[in-house]
Amino acid sequence: MPLKKYILYLLLFVFQGLFAQETIKTMFYNVFDFPSAPPSNRPVLLKGILDTYDPDIFMICELENEFGADLILNNSLNANGTSYERAPYFDNQSGNAELQQMMYFKSEKFSLAAIDIITTTVRDINRYRLLMNTIDQATNPLYLDIYVTHLKSSTGTSNQQLRLQMVTQLTNYLAAIDSDSYVIFAGDLNVYTASEPAYQHLLDPDNSITFADPIDAPGSWNNNASFSYLHTQSTRLSSSGFGGGAGGGLDDRFDFILLSENMFDNPEMTYVENSYKAYGNNSNCFNDRIDSPECNGLYEQSLRDNLYLMSDHLPVVMELQTDRTLSSSNFTATELITFPKGNVTSDILELKINNQVLNQLEFEIYNVLGQKINTVNNSNNQQIQIDLSGVASGMYYLKVAPYNKTYKFIKR
Repeated sequence: MPLKKYILYLLLFVFQGLFAQETIKTMFYNVFDFPSAPPSNRPVLLKGILDTYDPDIFMICELENEFGADLILNNSLNANGTSYERAPYFDNQSGNAELQQMMYFKSEKFSLAAIDIITTTVRDINRYRLLMNTIDQATNPLYLDIYVTHLKSSTGTSNQQLRLQMVTQLTNYLAAIDSDSYVIFAGDLNVYTASEPAYQHLLDPDNSITFADPIDAPGSWNNNASFSYLHTQSTRLSSSGFGGGAGGGLDDRFDFILLSENMFDNPEMTYVENSYKAYGNNSNCFNDRIDSPECNGLYEQSLRDNLYLMSDHLPVVMELQTDRTLSSSNFTATELITFPKGNVTSDILELKINNQVLNQLEFEIYNVLGQKINTVNNSNNQQIQIDLSGVASGMYYLKVAPYNKTYKFIKR
């Protein structure tokens, strides 16, 4: 090879590395009364849907219980040996609602750094803070703050006001965090128009953290063919045989992923233009069922068949990019620590630490409400004991920093 051509190839290789981008694929999905609603093979249907998109972060609502959370993790996400983890499951703390939210993430890219619950008069808003597994995470951590919810449903002024109250609880909470935070707000927002008070409040520039809608398509979305490409409910003409849910075909934009405004112009964490989609919607299915042959296009029939059977909602997806470099090494949770005497204890919790990760570790203990109740530091000890004599009986979560892996244990 001539020297000039060799140098040119070398320069191209170097510049490709300098400007490399790591893509983060996200999906939000209302999974409709999961896992009890028919048909019984919904974990398999969901796997088929997820396999076609391969999200790095998967956020859901209408989860019924922890059994369902594990069913999705083990049978839908990790069935092919992929390494997804999930956040801890908490029963709803707000009102009388029984359904809950959940978030899953690829452990090769992220670890869970913090969790919290914002209570409202209707349903919880769940906070999940992800730490990206970058090569410089110890000195220059990169966080994503994710909030997932399901706002009050139905039309009418009173329901609009309840939705507004819920998002006001969120913006009040956000006023106490760093205004430069990268924030995702995802959920079934149940808004019918862009003029609804809840939607307008989220986009209010006077908020400490102002959200932006990546699709930027204001208007009256309900039953409006002009917005058929955005509609996410209903995938079905009738709810018969599905244990409930909505019918009537695709005519509402209920499902959203909103981003803080700083995620549109910052190479450290930025929205990928034109990546936001109502997943499975070929823009030609207005007031029709998603599996109709008339709704053909980019999204294939087999995917739309699965979407029809899985839920009365479509997922929404969008991508982010970062100019930060991922770490090539990432210990799994089972490699970091073990419980020599088991994870059920009366007074002393014993831990054995993998000798490859011996350093200044910090252990944080959380209760089932997501409240931190204790922090224990360890300096290069392979075995440690944590005194739980002052802790009430119940289930707890142990988070290991700086690896930010989470484990369950039970105090008797």
